[in-house]
Amino acid sequence: MGLIHTALVISDLKATREFYTVLGLEQTSQFELDGVQNVYLGSDDTDMELQLKYDPTSTAQIEPSGIDHVAIEVENVDQAFEEILEAENPDVVKAPLNIDAADARAAFVKDPDGYVVELVEYI
Repeated sequence: MGLIHTALVISDLKATREFYTVLGLEQTSQFELDGVQNVYLGSDDTDMELQLKYDPTSTAQIEPSGIDHVAIEVENVDQAFEEILEAENPDVVKAPLNIDAADARAAFVKDPDGYVVELVEYI
């Protein structure tokens, strides 16, 4: 038994895929089921993936309620933070800071649908 993926309902597949690609994730697979495109993103560093669920016919407003944040480990938080700001200009929730209790440095930004993404560097 193990954790496999987290699925996010999204409103713009291209923008969301580009956002997470800037953070170092790569598309690992995709399929369509009942008109919904399912795109999986991951990295060589972990078996867990992020699943993007995109329904091109949906006009529903995306509500990321109930999800506090998605955490992505990066090699250098300050560099990753600057790269995502330059490439995507996301809303910043918290600029890079040390979280001593977790032995980590982290920053928080929002993806194109408003999901909070934590960039984590273990120190």
